[in-house]
Amino acid sequence: MKKLMKLLSVIFALSLVAAACSDDATTDAGSDTTAADGGGDAGYLGDGSLGEVTVEAGGAIQIRSLNAITGDVAFLGLPNQRGVEQAIADYGQIKGFDVDMGVGLDDLCSADGGQAAAQSIVADEQVIGVIGTSCSGAATAAAPLIGNAGMVMISGSNTSPALTSDQQGNAGPDYSVGYYRTAHNDLFQGAAMAEYVFNELGLTTAAAIHDGDPYTDGLATAFTNAFTELGGEVTGYSAVAKEDTDMVPVLTEIAAGSPEALFFPIFQPAGDFIADQVGSVSGLENTQLFAADGLLVDGFLELPQSEGISFSGPDTRFGENKNESTGVNANQFLETYEAANGEAPSAPFWGHSYDATAMLLDAIAAASYTDGDNLVIDRAGVREYLNGIKGYSGIIGTINCDDFGDCGSQKITIIEHLSSSDLDASKANVKFEYAP
Repeated sequence: MKKLMKLLSVIFALSLVAAACSDDATTDAGSDTTAADGGGDAGYLGDGSLGEVTVEAGGAIQIRSLNAITGDVAFLGLPNQRGVEQAIADYGQIKGFDVDMGVGLDDLCSADGGQAAAQSIVADEQVIGVIGTSCSGAATAAAPLIGNAGMVMISGSNTSPALTSDQQGNAGPDYSVGYYRTAHNDLFQGAAMAEYVFNELGLTTAAAIHDGDPYTDGLATAFTNAFTELGGEVTGYSAVAKEDTDMVPVLTEIAAGSPEALFFPIFQPAGDFIADQVGSVSGLENTQLFAADGLLVDGFLELPQSEGISFSGPDTRFGENKNESTGVNANQFLETYEAANGEAPSAPFWGHSYDATAMLLDAIAAASYTDGDNLVIDRAGVREYLNGIKGYSGIIGTINCDDFGDCGSQKITIIEHLSSSDLDASKANVKFEYAP
């Protein structure tokens, strides 16, 4: 009888241990089980439809920066890439795993450059997402490849309407699923410049010059369409080649319409030659010049011939705006940036790239779960998170992503350039603000 009682007590004790283990497994859902088994991190996003990426213990989560970091447009891409680097450093690990940007890739501000870089990115199946491109032309070729690979791409400085939508519910001709941007849509920038020229300055005739790039053509078109809708007359719409140095022929063509305003939203070095040669063309002596964020850069503003030109671009009066994912505000970012690089950002989209990176890292955190010592990231979950962003607080302001990947604040300012020897004064000389 004593032996039987002893045996029963052992069985009872074992049952308690088993129950306790069962409770632990339920409340501490398994870093040792997979999500498919009902374990993993509770509430992670994704359904596996685009595949999963496993980061093994000791490995790093892979993202990439794809920006124009050499050549004439490096002034735009380098601040973007540095914004990516700072965001990664400020954000820290995701569930115990480091984030690795790899070597910064160059989009060359061209379709060929974007395509070549995208091909190298998609060849690495560990890459989750890309911050870039700098230039809209590069994005037209890169975005389809990256999207088709199940990855995401978030640009801090693409602005062509063709990449997202017409803001009337219709996808742009170059829209790709998996593409997002924190930069504004140039439909807003074109409208802002048109309102400034027509309503604020009272100029009723205008012409525009582009260089065939999706950014420049898209913005010039947005301006002329908005200017016409306001009641203005477009007297000329012409194109130059990016490598042109003699602008007299196209300026002479523009002069035939005697425009009161000339809008040329292009890049350097072509913009340098237009600003330098416009005064020598008969019929344009009294024409006021207007440019956009492609030329709202230190390298152009330092030229004496750039004085007097008005520029549209993103509203960069960020002040104490704080990124909610890292807790870093605009002033802190700039202090770190200048200490690390020995200069201030040379173009205005640094905050947009920083916020884009933090959003991507949040998306990875939301779409991942641990499997033993590994981290598993659901590609569809990354897109699901980005698609649902509403009211995100970034350095650039409040961010809301629409159905076509437009996430930016859409706030535009127009500044008048006062002096090539005092760029800060010019950048602060805001003449008009547009906040749709």
